[in-house]
Amino acid sequence: MIQKYAVSRDDDWYEAWPDVALTRSGKLVCVFSQCTHHGDRSATRIMMIESVDRGRSWVNKRPLTEITNGRPYWNCARITRLRDGRLVIVADQITKEKEGGGRNYLWIGDAEGSHWSEPIETPLEGIVPDKLCELPSGRWLLSAHVNGQWLRYSDNQGQDWSEPVLVARQEGLKLCEGSILPLEDGTLVAFLRENSGEGWDCYKAISHDQGETWSGVYRMPLPGCHRPVAGLLQSGNVLITYRFMQGGKGWLGYWTQNFFAALTDQASAKASARKEQWTRIMPVDYDRSPAADLGYSGWVQFDDGEIYVVQYIVDDAPKGQIRGYSLREEDFLL
Repeated sequence: MIQKYAVSRDDDWYEAWPDVALTRSGKLVCVFSQCTHHGDRSATRIMMIESVDRGRSWVNKRPLTEITNGRPYWNCARITRLRDGRLVIVADQITKEKEGGGRNYLWIGDAEGSHWSEPIETPLEGIVPDKLCELPSGRWLLSAHVNGQWLRYSDNQGQDWSEPVLVARQEGLKLCEGSILPLEDGTLVAFLRENSGEGWDCYKAISHDQGETWSGVYRMPLPGCHRPVAGLLQSGNVLITYRFMQGGKGWLGYWTQNFFAALTDQASAKASARKEQWTRIMPVDYDRSPAADLGYSGWVQFDDGEIYVVQYIVDDAPKGQIRGYSLREEDFLL
């Protein structure tokens, strides 16, 4: 049964677009944005907050960045735990109007997220980055979107980066906000938002050479999927959390009221035909606000199988707030 928890709420700020990492000691570290409003980024900063009781309570809320004044402004932050235990945050900085001129920065932290480097600019252009993806080989993948989804890779932990690699772009589609998932056999699957506003399926691209080339795109049975966040569960199944966006008339309050989680398997993730894939889709939360806005998320799984999800939602707050959820795979499938 899904349990809900308050992660962060500040009625003076619009708090949104969170992600979460689980340290080796069992602490949760959540990063998110504070801004004036979803549609007003005149002031922004990246924030952090942590939990030592599995997300039941949250403490030590603090800024990672200074408050901005106009452009450039901070957008969406993501956080990853590396194999050596260190934490890495990536966030995009918007330098031009209409979300143009996106630059992506890294912060390298210690194993508990207590101390962080200064921001390290990467050559990756684009907005709304995926979390830094570390492959078993040690290769780092960093991706974002600008006229399609692109990535750069590094084989020396960010000292040098490859030339841009096109992950996915197709005429007639607006593909963005990719989430790259390494499967157990080495296949990489990039799950993608389609941003036409028509409520179309999640799309995906597939790589068999550690992200150097990609095939696709292929449809998935996840209608209206925005900002997919994919990962492997301990069972070997695939979990994807996402905003359900049905499209139609309107903007905030009309397009985005539902936050879903989907369960599938690795064979479905690799399949190219929609009919060869299964998904079980579960509603996680519903936004009752007249200005409903939600659905960018992050999640981790504890050693005992509990899954902890963070996302933002307006609901009973005057502005965006960060909410946490505890669930288990048995909530999808007995």
